[in-house]
Amino acid sequence: MTILAVVKDVCAAVGVQVPASVFASITANRTMQEMLAVANEMAQRIAYDTRDWTLFKTVQTFTGNGTQTDFPLPANYKRMLLTANVWRSTDTQTPMVFVPDADEWIQRRMSNAGDISRGEWTMLGGNMVIWPAMDGSIPAWVGTTASGGTTAYGVGALVHDPLDWSLWTSKEAHASSGSNFAAERAANPTWWASTPHSTATFVYLDKNCVVLASGGFGDRFMADGDSFRLDERLLKLGMIWQWKALKGSPYAEDMGTYSDALANMMGRDSPSPIIVDNLPISRAVRVSGSWPATWGPQP
Repeated sequence: MTILAVVKDVCAAVGVQVPASVFASITANRTMQEMLAVANEMAQRIAYDTRDWTLFKTVQTFTGNGTQTDFPLPANYKRMLLTANVWRSTDTQTPMVFVPDADEWIQRRMSNAGDISRGEWTMLGGNMVIWPAMDGSIPAWVGTTASGGTTAYGVGALVHDPLDWSLWTSKEAHASSGSNFAAERAANPTWWASTPHSTATFVYLDKNCVVLASGGFGDRFMADGDSFRLDERLLKLGMIWQWKALKGSPYAEDMGTYSDALANMMGRDSPSPIIVDNLPISRAVRVSGSWPATWGPQP
């Protein structure tokens, strides 16, 4: 259902003239200006304020290069999820430490203090800032020295290419054969294997709640053919009670209808819980047991 179809239904419900278009001659049509404002406000309110809808949950991964610490947030970033953490690939058991206070972040960096094993992160200037730099503690490759000495590398040694900062793992014990890492890899392809850089991964909420008729997504309605990414009926019910509230009309019953529809949609947006136990539970809940398992009375 397009925004034009939603506005037509809302206009019919609140007793104003049903339009042929929302955007045509909108500069001279105050009613449509108000309808559009209510539509944008209600769409964003439903999308951002009520819950973390699964439709808008988006995974982002930042890849380290040994030096970068500031990573620009995605263009469609709205906010972190209410329970979100940032997970570093070098430690999948514990999330990175979040430092919310900017003064504390600066103090920790100036004193070179912090949780170096898990890493720390904060938000500054539209960037996610990660410390220490991912892969930054891994040494650069060192080859034959000017005096003719060589560097020995054991199996599993992890190094950076000093030119492009790509990451490599030694596949067998050897002594470096030259002063150029790329040439050494080309001459001895069994010595080194390319290794992925460390990453930081998190889930955020997409701000774009509108499907644009022109293509792609946006956070506001721009044309009659645009549509709401969630249930359009929910948008319609929300606009009806909000319009009446703004005009000083009784709206309690309409708000109740909207609240019921919102609660119903929120319930359907969550998967069924899985409980591992032997206690009586609702028939609507699925039961899962560990596998392999021995069923029946236990000693």
